[in-house]
Amino acid sequence: MASVPVISDSYNHVLAEFECLDPLLSALRLDSSRLKCTCIAVSKKWLALGSSGGGLNLIQKDGWKQRLFLTHKEGAISRVACCLHDEDHVAVATSQGLVVVWELNQERRGKPERIYVSSEHKGRKVTALCWDTAALRVFVGDHVGKVSAIKINTSKQGKAAATFVMFPVQIITTVDSRVVQLDYLDGRLLISSLTRTYLCDTERQVIFHLEKFWKIGNKERDGEFGACFFPVGKNSGSQQPLIYCARPGSRMWEVNFDGEVQSTHQFKQLLSSPPLPVVTLRVDPHYTNSSCSPQSLSFPKLLYLTEHRVMTWTERGIYIFLPQSVQVLLWSEVKDIQDIAVYKNELFCLHTNGKVVHLSLLLVERCIERLIRRGFWTLAARVCCLFQNSIISCRARKNLPLDKLEHLKSQLDASSQQDLIMQLEELISKLEPLDSACSSRRSSISSHESFSVLDSGIYRVISRRGSQSDEDSCSLHSQTFSEDERLKEFPVHQEDEQVEFDSVSHASVTVEADRNETFLPFSIPLSFRSPSPLVSLQAVKESVSSFVRKTTEKIGTLHISPDTRARQEAKEDEQLQELTVDLVASPQEQKELEPQSCQLPEDDHLRDLKAATAEAVAKLQDPLILLEPQSMRRVLQEWLVYLKEKFGSKEHSAFPVKKNKTVCAEEQRAVLEENRCLDLTHGDPVDKEESSVLEDCAEEENTIETCVSKTVGENSTDLKGPLDCSFQVSPPCVIEPDVQKDLTELTTLCFELCVFSCGNCEAEESSDGTLPLAASWTLACRFMRSYFFLLDLKRLKQCIITMYAASPNVWETYIAGLKELTCHSPVALAMENEDMLKILKQLHDLGPWDDSPLLLVHAQRLYEKFGETALRPLIKFHPSILPSDIKQLCRNDPAHFLAYLDSLLKSKPEDKRSSLLRSLLQPESVGLDLLCLAVSHDAPQRANTVDAEGNPRPRSHLFTWGYSQLILLLIKLPADFVTKEKMADICKSHGFWPGYLCLCLELDRRIEAFTNIAHLDDLSLLNGEDGSIPETIEEWKFLLRLAQNHSTAFHHYGPQNGNAVSNGSLSCPDCITVENVALLLAKAIGPNRALPLLQEWDLTPELSERFTGVCEILKIAEKRQRALIQSMLERCDRFLWSQQA
Repeated sequence: MASVPVISDSYNHVLAEFECLDPLLSALRLDSSRLKCTCIAVSKKWLALGSSGGGLNLIQKDGWKQRLFLTHKEGAISRVACCLHDEDHVAVATSQGLVVVWELNQERRGKPERIYVSSEHKGRKVTALCWDTAALRVFVGDHVGKVSAIKINTSKQGKAAATFVMFPVQIITTVDSRVVQLDYLDGRLLISSLTRTYLCDTERQVIFHLEKFWKIGNKERDGEFGACFFPVGKNSGSQQPLIYCARPGSRMWEVNFDGEVQSTHQFKQLLSSPPLPVVTLRVDPHYTNSSCSPQSLSFPKLLYLTEHRVMTWTERGIYIFLPQSVQVLLWSEVKDIQDIAVYKNELFCLHTNGKVVHLSLLLVERCIERLIRRGFWTLAARVCCLFQNSIISCRARKNLPLDKLEHLKSQLDASSQQDLIMQLEELISKLEPLDSACSSRRSSISSHESFSVLDSGIYRVISRRGSQSDEDSCSLHSQTFSEDERLKEFPVHQEDEQVEFDSVSHASVTVEADRNETFLPFSIPLSFRSPSPLVSLQAVKESVSSFVRKTTEKIGTLHISPDTRARQEAKEDEQLQELTVDLVASPQEQKELEPQSCQLPEDDHLRDLKAATAEAVAKLQDPLILLEPQSMRRVLQEWLVYLKEKFGSKEHSAFPVKKNKTVCAEEQRAVLEENRCLDLTHGDPVDKEESSVLEDCAEEENTIETCVSKTVGENSTDLKGPLDCSFQVSPPCVIEPDVQKDLTELTTLCFELCVFSCGNCEAEESSDGTLPLAASWTLACRFMRSYFFLLDLKRLKQCIITMYAASPNVWETYIAGLKELTCHSPVALAMENEDMLKILKQLHDLGPWDDSPLLLVHAQRLYEKFGETALRPLIKFHPSILPSDIKQLCRNDPAHFLAYLDSLLKSKPEDKRSSLLRSLLQPESVGLDLLCLAVSHDAPQRANTVDAEGNPRPRSHLFTWGYSQLILLLIKLPADFVTKEKMADICKSHGFWPGYLCLCLELDRRIEAFTNIAHLDDLSLLNGEDGSIPETIEEWKFLLRLAQNHSTAFHHYGPQNGNAVSNGSLSCPDCITVENVALLLAKAIGPNRALPLLQEWDLTPELSERFTGVCEILKIAEKRQRALIQSMLERCDRFLWSQQA
C-alpha cells in the first residue's frame, strides 16, 4: 500500500465546497461571453450578483429561490453592498460613478424602488461601498480618494423629512490616493488607500462638520493593502475593538480603537507550510508534505470572519489568520480570485472569468460528517485519511465516533477502493485503544469483576456474585467512571489545576483537594468476598483512579529539578500515610472499613482546637471586644496557643496552655537572631536596638524561677526554626469545612492584627517599641510559612501591600508560598519550555481568574523569566491583576511598572482612563513620584528642551516623549493648588512644555504661558480649545510686544524639532511674529476693531500687504456669513409656517 501524506494535527479546519453554483449562473445567464458577473455581496438572506449588463440579481440563500432582478441604465454594476442590519436595502455603484440605493419592500410585499441616486462620484470609478452598522447610511470611496456618506430617508419615514433635509450627501474627506477598502464599526470609519490607512470619527464629524481624523502609523506603503475592524465578543466587558492593517511582506499592524499601532505581526515564515486542499467534488483532495518557501505577500483586502479570524486572498490562494495569537489557521490554493464576500463562515468567491464558488470554513470532523450525510463516501474517506491526526484527537472523536467510520468503510467498493479501505482500517485501529477506556488497565483490576462496552459508549461492570442487580451496578459504575474519563481528556496536571481554581481562599482549596484525592492505594489487596457489590465497584473505581493519579504525578516529576523532585516525593510519602477511605457505601460497610484509615480521628485530634475556636469566635462577636483592638489581640493570643499546639510543629508536644515569660524571651531571641542573619545576608548593619532587646530578654530570662524554666525550657526549643523552612501549604489532617472556615478567619485576623505570639508575650503590640519593625517582619514571614494553608490569600495579599510595603521580605515570602502551592500546575511546568505567547494563551484559556492570587504568582514567574516584555500583555488580565500587584512585582525597577501602567491606560476607553488613574494615586504624593518617573524615562535630553537661561528652546515641545499621554493624564487629574504648582515645577525642570503650558493656564499664570509660547515660537499653540488664546485687550497687547521684541535672528535657528519647517522669514505662517499674531487678533475680534488698536500700539509699520488682503477677505466673509444665516432662518420660518397651515 502506498504511503499517503498525512496533514499535521495542528490543522483542524478546512475549506469545503458542498454545492456547485454553476447551474445557478446558467439559469441567470451569467455564464456567457457577453454577460458575466462583475461584483458580489452577501448577507444573511441574500446573495447579490452584479452583472456587466447593468442588472443586479438578488437570490435568496435559503434554497436559492425567490430571485429579484434590478435593472440600471447607468452602466455595468461595479460594486454592490447589502445592509446587514436592515436587509431591505441594497446599495449599487455603476460604471459611470453613480450610486443607487434600493429599498426592496419585502415586508410589505411591494415592488423594489430607488430611494436615492447620488451623482457625487459621477465620472469616477467607485472602488468601495460600506454600510453603517446601525443607521441607514452608505459610505462611498472612489479612485481619486474621495469619500462621501449618503444618509438614507426611507419611505417609512415619510416625505416631509426628505423635503426638509436638503443635503443628504456629505463629503467625509479626500485622501491622497485611491480608496482600496472601507469598513465601519461603532461610529468610526476605516479608510484604506494605496499609501496609508485613516480612521475617522463620523459621529463627531456629523455635528457642525467637526472632523476628527487619525493617520494610522507613520510608515507609508505603495499598493493595494486592506484594513478591517476586529470586533470583540459580547463577554469582553469594556474592551474596545481592534483594527488590523495589511503591510508589505505578509505583515499586519494591530491597532487599537484610537488609531495607535500596538504591534506588528509577521506571517511570512508561517506561510512556508504547504497549502491545505480544498474539499470539493470537482477534484480529489491532494496534499504534499514538502514545505514551500516563505511567502512575502500583499493582502489587497482584509475581511473579518467569525470566532476572531481575519481572511484575505491573493492571486495564489486564500489565507485565514488568527491575528491575536499570530497564527495561520489555514491557507489553500485557489487561483484567479477577483473578489470575495463573506458572511460568518461562508465565503463566496468571484473569479476573474465570472464564475462563483461557494466555500464553507469548517472543522474537519464537521466537514466529514456533512459529506457522510450527503452520501459522498469516497470524498469523505479521502478527507479522513488526510486529516487522520485531527480525527484521532478526543474532540474530533466526539463528533465522529467509531460507528460512523465503520459505516463509512462499509460503503466503499471493496474491489476498486481497496487501498482506501486499508487506510481507513488503519485509522480505525489507531482509534480503538483510546476509545475503549481503561482497556490497557483491565489486567491490573481484580479478576472478580468483568467489563462490557455498550454501543452507546457506557462501560458496564458485571459482578459474578449476583448479590445485586446488573442495573444498579451499571448505573453506579457509569457514575464512578465519569471521573476517570475526565482525567483522560484533561492535561497531565489537571488535579493541580483544579486546586488552583476551586477557591481563592486556600482553606476551601485544600478541602476540595482532599475530597478529590481520597483514593485507596493501588497495592491494597481487595477481599474476594466483599459484603456488597457496591464496595467492590468503588474499589475498582479507586484502583483505576489511583493508577491514573500516580501516572500523572510521575510524568510531572520529569519536568522539575532534582531538589524539587526529592521534596515532592517526601511530601507524597507523608500524604500517603494520611489518606482516608471515603467510600460510597452503607453505614455498616463504612464501619467495617474504618480500620483501614491511616489518619488520626478528627474528633480526638482537634477537639481542643475546635472548642477554643468556637469560644474565640463567640468572644469576637461581642461589640466591646470587636471595637477594641487590644482586646481582640488578647482573645487571638489565647486562641493561638491551641493552634500552635496542633499545627505549630510536626511533633505535637503537650506543653501547658499557659506560657510564661521564658517562652516569650526564647521566641524573641530566636526571631532577632534570624533577623540578624537576614540583615547580614543583605549587607545591612545590625540594628543596635535589636541587641538591646536581646540583652533585656536575657536579663528577664535569668529572673525567672528555675523550676518553671526547666518545665517549659524543654518545649521552647520547638519554637526555634530556620527562617527558610518549607511552607505548610496543605493541612496535616482532614478538617471539616465549617471548622476550616473559622480557622481561616481567625488565622487571617491574627496576621492582620500582627498577633504572631501567644500567651503573655505582648511584644508585637507594645507601644514602646520593644520589638523593632524588622523583627515584626520576620515574625510575619514565619507565621505565613507555618499556617499558609489556613490563610485567606486575598486578604493576606491586601494586608501585605498595605502594612508591609516597606518590607520586601514579607512580600517575597508570600510569593514563595504561592509558588509552593502551584509548583505542579500546568503553567508552572510549561514555564520552563514554552515561549511567552503560549504561556499567556494557556493562562487566558484557564480563565476566568476573577481576583485569584494564583494568577499573580504566574505573572511573577513570567516577569522573572521574560522581564519587562511580559508585563505589557498582562493588561489583558486586568482587573484580576491590579496595578498595585504589578508595582510589587517590579518594585526593584519602577520603570517597568511605568511601561505597564501606560499600556493599561491606553487599552481603556478615553472616558475611563482618568478615573482609573485617580484610583491608583492614593496618596497624592504617589502621583508626584509617578510624574517624576514619567518625565525622566524615554524622554529627550534636557539640553535639547531647555536653554541655559531655563527658557524653552524653539519648537522643543514637538519632541516625542514616550509617556506623553500618561503625563498629560496625571497633570489633568483633580488636585489642590500646591500639588499643581509642584507638577508645574516638575514639567518645567524637565522641559515637558505641553504639560507646563496646560498647568500655567490652569493656575491662571497666563502671562507666563504666553511668554513660553513666544519662546517656543509655534503659532499653533495659540488656539481656543485649551484656553491659550488671549482673552483681554491687555493680553493681546502683551503678546504682540513679545512678538515685536523677538529679533530677526530668532527665526533663523538651526535644525527644527519634530516636523516643523521654517524658511527664516518673519512672515513664516507658523511662527510667532507681529503679523501672525495681528491676524489672530483680527479673526478673534474682527478686522474693524483690530486695525484701530494696532495703529494705537504703533504696530502697523510691521504689517505687510498680506495682512491688509486677509482683513479684506475677513470682512467679505463676515458679510456673507450674516447673509447666509439670515437666509437659513427665513427658510426655517417658512417651513414651520407651512407645517402649521
